[in-house]
Amino acid sequence: MDLRPDAVLFDRDGTLVEDVPYNADPGLVRPMPGARAALDRLREAGLALGVVTNQAGVARGLIGAEALRRVNARVEELLGPFGVWAVCPHDDGDGCDCRKPRPGLIIRAAGALGVAPAACVVVGDIGRDVAAARAAGARAILVPTPVTLPEEVAAAPEVARDLADAVRRILAPAPSPR
Repeated sequence: MDLRPDAVLFDRDGTLVEDVPYNADPGLVRPMPGARAALDRLREAGLALGVVTNQAGVARGLIGAEALRRVNARVEELLGPFGVWAVCPHDDGDGCDCRKPRPGLIIRAAGALGVAPAACVVVGDIGRDVAAARAAGARAILVPTPVTLPEEVAAAPEVARDLADAVRRILAPAPSPR
């Protein structure tokens, strides 16, 4: 039985690139250590990749749509192409279904990639990422950073040391049934 997913969806800030709050400057985009190699390994394995990201700075007027597009383009320039970008431009009080921890971004990204949410793995650095994955029926892998709360780590169904470890877990063959 092959448990390998059809797609891997990544949080952007703090997972793929260093978290620069409300970043509107492509020059400030810095990949997380090992991000390009980890993503290339998944691409070589034939998995579809996407980004699912909350960007409340748009709703708060701190970043415009064009600046967000340029920052995301810089992420792709540094880390390679993604099959889908699912972005929530809302703030917590807007009541949308796409802002993580709600499942909307995961469902939208999976649909754009032509796969079921249950066939996706979501990799993120905070509890909202894990909660959104679980609400959508996707597998969640938490890659903690200094901003990840201890209770988020304790509650996560799966925790990886870094992106390379997350990719090893995603690509690992399923254990044989006894």
